[in-house]
Amino acid sequence: QAVFDLNQLPDKVVVARFAMADEKDIQRAVATAQADPDGWRARSLSQRHSVLRRAAQAIGRARGDLMGAAAAETGKVFTQSDPEVSEAIDFTNYYPYSMRAFDNSAHLRVRGKGVGVVVSPWNFPIAIPCGGIAAALAAGNTVILKPASSAVLTAWLLCQCFWEAGVSRHTLQFLPCLGVAAGRQLIPHPGVDFVILTGGTETARSMLAQRSDLALSAETGGKNSTIVTAMADRDQAIAHVIASAFGHGGQKCSATSLLILEGEVYDDSYFKSALVDAAQSMAVGSAWRFHNRIGPLIRPPDGVLRRGLTTLAPGETWALAPRNLDNNPHLWTPGIKWGVRSGSFTHTTELFGPVLGVMRADHLDHAVRLANRTGYGLTAGLQSLDPREIDRWADTILAGNLYVNRGTTGAVVLRQPFGGWRRSAVGPAIKAGGPNYVSQFFQVTEIAPPPADKIPRAEPLLDLAQRWEQQCRWGQMASFRDDITRVACALRSYLHHARTLFDVAVDPFHLRGEANHLRHVPVGAVAICVHPNDTHFEVLARLAAAGIAGCRVWLSLPEGLTNGVTQFLDGVEGGLLLTQLKLERCRASEVTQWISRVDRLRYAAADRVPIEVFDAARQGGLHVASAPVLMDGRLELPHYYLNQTVTNAYHRSGNLGDRAGERLD
Repeated sequence: QAVFDLNQLPDKVVVARFAMADEKDIQRAVATAQADPDGWRARSLSQRHSVLRRAAQAIGRARGDLMGAAAAETGKVFTQSDPEVSEAIDFTNYYPYSMRAFDNSAHLRVRGKGVGVVVSPWNFPIAIPCGGIAAALAAGNTVILKPASSAVLTAWLLCQCFWEAGVSRHTLQFLPCLGVAAGRQLIPHPGVDFVILTGGTETARSMLAQRSDLALSAETGGKNSTIVTAMADRDQAIAHVIASAFGHGGQKCSATSLLILEGEVYDDSYFKSALVDAAQSMAVGSAWRFHNRIGPLIRPPDGVLRRGLTTLAPGETWALAPRNLDNNPHLWTPGIKWGVRSGSFTHTTELFGPVLGVMRADHLDHAVRLANRTGYGLTAGLQSLDPREIDRWADTILAGNLYVNRGTTGAVVLRQPFGGWRRSAVGPAIKAGGPNYVSQFFQVTEIAPPPADKIPRAEPLLDLAQRWEQQCRWGQMASFRDDITRVACALRSYLHHARTLFDVAVDPFHLRGEANHLRHVPVGAVAICVHPNDTHFEVLARLAAAGIAGCRVWLSLPEGLTNGVTQFLDGVEGGLLLTQLKLERCRASEVTQWISRVDRLRYAAADRVPIEVFDAARQGGLHVASAPVLMDGRLELPHYYLNQTVTNAYHRSGNLGDRAGERLD
């Protein structure tokens, strides 16, 4: 197939040609990845790290080529693609480094899952495929890259950087193919052990429909809001909103698509005219002309985007009507819809283009309700100088990446780990560019108990662990003594990691003028699903972990099940654990009736999850966590938490205000 330069349409200037893989190519690629003929999985982490360090250097040397390819085939202007190359370099350096925390643990044996498939998008054709490749390789897997058909040239140049660094063409395979072929032959292939996807929510769900037990890590869509209150610096807010809404033509999953204004701001005629003026100043045209800030769209608008660009719903007006330019169907100027109503098409639909919907809110709480109503939860922004409003918004908005007094795009690796909740994630929802991202792509065997680290305060569950250990020493619980001993070790590890890591907001950088905190919030309601083959350890550890994380716990038992585990739960000792949980009981046979009331399901093994549970979870957008239950709290607790990054640019043009004398430590 031919790759055309989007910037020169309607003239069809060919910049590359490529071949699509057929079914035989796909089968051969998976077989090669399984065989690992060059022994990537057998390499030590330090050896893999050395190769990936060279790959990062090669990406740096290829910066200009990568930016040029992205400009030609995706229309991405250089001010957008340059930081994307830097992000790719950061991913490639950081992921093998982050593996050390797991690989250096004496009580763990860590090895890759096997074969990973990276399905990458066209809107970030450099950083996103690079991040998936680097994470999977760092964890010790072989990788197949299936790039977006609209960004094949850029992906090819990226793969060359890894190959040049010493990653073999057997270890990292380049496999462009039609989405239909990938959906039918690649993704469901039993030789594929996990998939990393960045794409639409429906694409992710269709993958799970093809293979219900697929280990899928998907960052999906977003309908992102920026709220501007009466306490905002309005000129600053306009600058941030325009950059967030129209950078790369609004073709970012993190782009601001909804601008929700408190009534005083909505009614401010100066604010409206300044917003329109700023949008009109965004030069639109060829990415090859450096003054342009918006390049061509990836394809002529159709479907929901065309509707968003060309139609108005009742009550809406164009503050700025979008226009098609230069006889190129890919070139569109920004559009701003005023008066978007709650529940309307523009309010709830991801448009993925240069359209900004503006809504009116009575107050901050009303604005948050409007923002949360979209069902997505990727990024969210607030423009306010009132710390009380900032705290209230951060506690009530439902999104993975929160930005205060800055734009909603441009996350930096580790500084702002990226990923969302709700309809913006399918799978475990562990943030890309964060300390736990690589943990999805390796298998763990616990060869010894985790270290008995200090627990900072008195804990009833610690008392329970000591009680059970004492009973084991006295010869009680003899038939399942080993399980109870493991539970006691797990409780200590869970409590230590919860209180010192997961329950603490961490800022790794301490930048003056911008705080970047990674925090964890309970996932909500977690169903602990018991199978007849579950051991005492597998059941008790999951219940305790969910409770320690602060989740509401649903205990799902097969009807009529009576064994040692259920007898323990119904006895005095089990009651001491259950009474410390926010517990509800439910029947496994009635899963379709209660599954909509929980936020996640936790099984002890993938082969114990009934197919009807996988199907019901997929339809409800729920993650089924079915990895083996571990004693190590660093690895077990992520099943019960969501990640959230809160970025607060607390300076104004370099002025730190009342935080000028603050120590950063």
